[in-house]
Amino acid sequence: MKVDVLLGLQWGDEGKGKVVDVLTPRYDVIARFQGGPNAGHTLEFNNIKHVLHTIPSGIFRENKINVIGNGVVIDPAIFRKEIDSLSKIGFDISENLYVSRKAHLILPTHRLLDAASEAAKGKSKIGSTLKGIGPTYRDKIGRDGLRVGDLFENFDEKYNQRKEFHIKQLEKFYEFDYQEQLVQFEQEWFEGIELLKQYKMVNSEQFINDALNSGKSVIAEGAQGTLLDIDFGTYPFVTSSNTVCAGACTGLGIAPGKIGRVFGIFKAYCTRVGMGPFPTELFDETGQKLRDVGNEYGSTTGRPRRCGWIDMVALKYSIMVNGVTDLIMMKTDVLDNFDTIKACMAYKINGELTTELPYELNEKIEPVYTEVPGWNCDLTEVTSEDKFPDALKDYIRFIEKETGVNISIVSVGPNRNQTIIRDSF
Repeated sequence: MKVDVLLGLQWGDEGKGKVVDVLTPRYDVIARFQGGPNAGHTLEFNNIKHVLHTIPSGIFRENKINVIGNGVVIDPAIFRKEIDSLSKIGFDISENLYVSRKAHLILPTHRLLDAASEAAKGKSKIGSTLKGIGPTYRDKIGRDGLRVGDLFENFDEKYNQRKEFHIKQLEKFYEFDYQEQLVQFEQEWFEGIELLKQYKMVNSEQFINDALNSGKSVIAEGAQGTLLDIDFGTYPFVTSSNTVCAGACTGLGIAPGKIGRVFGIFKAYCTRVGMGPFPTELFDETGQKLRDVGNEYGSTTGRPRRCGWIDMVALKYSIMVNGVTDLIMMKTDVLDNFDTIKACMAYKINGELTTELPYELNEKIEPVYTEVPGWNCDLTEVTSEDKFPDALKDYIRFIEKETGVNISIVSVGPNRNQTIIRDSF
C-alpha cells in the first residue's frame, strides 16, 4: 500500500479540511504531517460548522484512525479547546486519535517570542498568526525543542530550562512585557498537558508503516499551502514548515517510494492572508465581491483575506514541485455571478514576459491575463457533473489543458454534500 497525499497549491485556505472529510470513507488512516494550530480546517455538515486546528479532518468519520504526526507542532492549550468543542457536540475521539511522541510542543514562551518578534519587525512584519509556530520550529532545528515524549521523563526540569532561556531572550533582545500573559498562558497550557497525556502516544513512523504493511490505506493531510512552504514559497512571507509533498515523508516517516496519488487543492480564484506578494490581488469592487461571496475571512485569525484572480503561473509551479496527480477545485460557486473570469497566464517583469515563477515576487510584476466567459448561474444545488453549465465545463477544460492534470473533484459549496466527484476520479 502507498500513502496518498492531500495538500494546498496556493497560499492556504483552499478547503483541505472539507476534502479530507469527503475522502475519509475511502481510507483507514488520516494523518497530519506538518504545521500546527496556525491551520484552520473548516468542515460543514448537519448544518454545523466545525474548525479544526491540530486534529486531522477525518475525526468526524466513525472507525477511522487519525494521527498527529511527528512533523506537527502542538499547543496543548489549543488542543484542549479543540477536544472540549468536540465533546460539546457529542464526539468522543479518545479511541481513534493517536499522537506522535516525536511531535514538538509549542510552549507558552514560544507564543510570547512570536509576538515580540513580529512587533520588532514593524512595517516588515510577515503577518504571523502569533501561535508560536516559528519559534517552536526554531527550537526544533536548534535541537532545543521539547517533544510529546518528554512529558513522561524529567519534564518539569526540561520545561523550566527552556522557559528561562526564552525569558532571557524576551528581556535582552525584545524588552517585551511578558509577565501577565505568561501567567495566563501557562495556566491554560498545563491544563492542556494533563489532557494530552491521556491520549494514545505512538512512534508515528512505525505506526504508519505498520498500517501500510498490513494493507491499510492512508491519506496524509497537509496544512497551509505550497506557496507558504519554507523552501519553495514566497520567502520570507512563508510558514515555518515544508508544506509540499516531500513534507509528508519527513513529517510522517514514510519513504518517497511509498507516496501514491497526490491531490492538489486550489480555489477557482486566489486568496492570501497576511503580508507578502500576491500578483493577481484585486483592490477594487471585484476583489471585495470575491471576499464577500466567498466569506473570505480566516478561520484561525478572523482576518479578511486578500482576493484575486487565479494565477496559472503559480498553480503550475505548485503542481510541478508536488508531483500532483489529481486536481481538486474548490469554491467554484463563488464565481457564479461573474460575466467574465480572468486567469493570469504570465508575468511581465521589466517589460519581459515569463511563465516561470521568479526567485522573488514583488510589486514590479504585472500579471498578464486571459479572459474566459462566466456561467452566471447558481451551482450550489448542482449534484452531478452533467448538470454543469457549458461555461463551467469550458473553465475546467481550460485549467486541465494548461496544467496537464485532471480535475477530479469540484466543490460547489461549503457542505460536504456539495462536492462533485467526477468520472475521471
